[in-house]
Amino acid sequence: DSHYLRPDDAFAHKTLVAISTQTDVTDTKIFSGNGQYHFISTEEAMEWFKDIPEAVANTEKVAEQCNVELELGKFIFPNFKLEPGKTAGQMLDELTRKGAKERGLDNNPEIEARRRYELEIIESKNFQQKDYSPYFLVVADLLRFAHESNIYTTVRGSVAGSLVSYLSGITHVNPIEFQLPFERFLNPFRPSAPDIDMDFADNRRGEVIEYAKKKYGADKVAQIGTFGTMLARGAVRDVARALGKPYETGDRIAKLIPLGSQGFPMTIDRAMELEPELKNLYQKDREAREILDVAKKLEGTVRHVSVHAAGVVISPNPLNNYVPIQYDPRENDKLITQYDMHAVGEEGVGLTKLDFLGIRNLAILENAVRLVKEHKNIDIDIEKISFDDKKTFEMLARGETEGLFQLNGDGMTKFLMELRPTVIDDINAMVALYRPGPINNIPEYIARKQGRSPIKYFHPKAEKFLAKSYGVLVYQEDLLFTALELAGYNWETVDKFRKAVGKKIPAEMARQHEIFVQGCQTHSGMTK
Repeated sequence: DSHYLRPDDAFAHKTLVAISTQTDVTDTKIFSGNGQYHFISTEEAMEWFKDIPEAVANTEKVAEQCNVELELGKFIFPNFKLEPGKTAGQMLDELTRKGAKERGLDNNPEIEARRRYELEIIESKNFQQKDYSPYFLVVADLLRFAHESNIYTTVRGSVAGSLVSYLSGITHVNPIEFQLPFERFLNPFRPSAPDIDMDFADNRRGEVIEYAKKKYGADKVAQIGTFGTMLARGAVRDVARALGKPYETGDRIAKLIPLGSQGFPMTIDRAMELEPELKNLYQKDREAREILDVAKKLEGTVRHVSVHAAGVVISPNPLNNYVPIQYDPRENDKLITQYDMHAVGEEGVGLTKLDFLGIRNLAILENAVRLVKEHKNIDIDIEKISFDDKKTFEMLARGETEGLFQLNGDGMTKFLMELRPTVIDDINAMVALYRPGPINNIPEYIARKQGRSPIKYFHPKAEKFLAKSYGVLVYQEDLLFTALELAGYNWETVDKFRKAVGKKIPAEMARQHEIFVQGCQTHSGMTK
């Protein structure tokens, strides 16, 4: 029964148990026995079982016969019921043909060419000769159920660039109309699975999960577990409390630890290098040294288990054939995975991971439509509301944004009143720009929209993809098209460019900067 690696980890483990049980290390009800729960060595095993050495020998023989092989890097889809004699690819092809006809796009050569192009990538992209068609069928079916059950839903992210998703009823935006590239969603050169984030009215999200359980089997569907780990500052405060120290003691030490950055959490050892006062306290204060030594051992350990806000996994066979499962600590009738979202998905086991996010605003919208019907006897189909409704733009220009998803709040309302939007592209741009990075571009966008500032393009080629935003870089797609059109990138190389910029990896950013500048000079005649 091993709970930690070395004997000298015993006190740190005792402290961790005290933290998780909201007690302290002096609690005799929780801590009993000799405390020898480390991973024993061969020498210790021989000593402990010297009177029955055959037990050790037999254990070793059993261990040698154990052979576990985990197949990673595969993509495992649920068993979506196919029509007799048809493949998933054929069913998706038929579904998109039907969708094109229903949307009045069946005689459009551009639509047909794009549809065929996307299906070709979807059916052959997987390096293991297994296409992604089942994934699209699963998602389309879940959203069909929601629609037929009058559960308000929408999808987010780069899937808006997929015509196949539009024609199969997954999205409700024509990507060709909005110049959205399919490759941003599913890059033929990047071996990663499609990822469609689905939003449901938060008061009815559970119904969709229950539908999935009935369709695929309750033992094949679970929500994804997530694990809160102890970071430097939190570890110090938790350890101090578990050791029975006053709150002020732990808080004083924790505040000396600098904050980390996204993706690069601060460690206690690193903090010692950066903060002389912390290092001095560690060297001279016995109490601080005790707290920090234990906290260092607990950094990165799991503090608590919870449920991912959106993640749901569906498997073709019982889930425990692929991942360990457990009951939700808060709801004993709900199964969750003991692998996190990265381990269950394509980075690990390869199961189909779906995002079912509960959105309060969708429930509000559903309720509003119901109230209009009850009090005014007017039926509203939100999917048929025009994108160029003049009264809506006038309402936004007056600053009447209370309760509007992503458009309310003092700052956004102020900008909308200054902008006086007249087209849906204006609203799209404001949602994209109103965030810490690009927010400084909003005044220039408004000035160009109002004619107070001239519309300029950094190169004539840029007008092709920046005309709708008056020459202002607004979307990630704008950045990609800049690299593609001006610097000679292709969809394989531009994905590396996107990652370097998005993840802010210094070495890769410097490399891509050199490639980008040289590409603009070579392909577009631009000066450095």
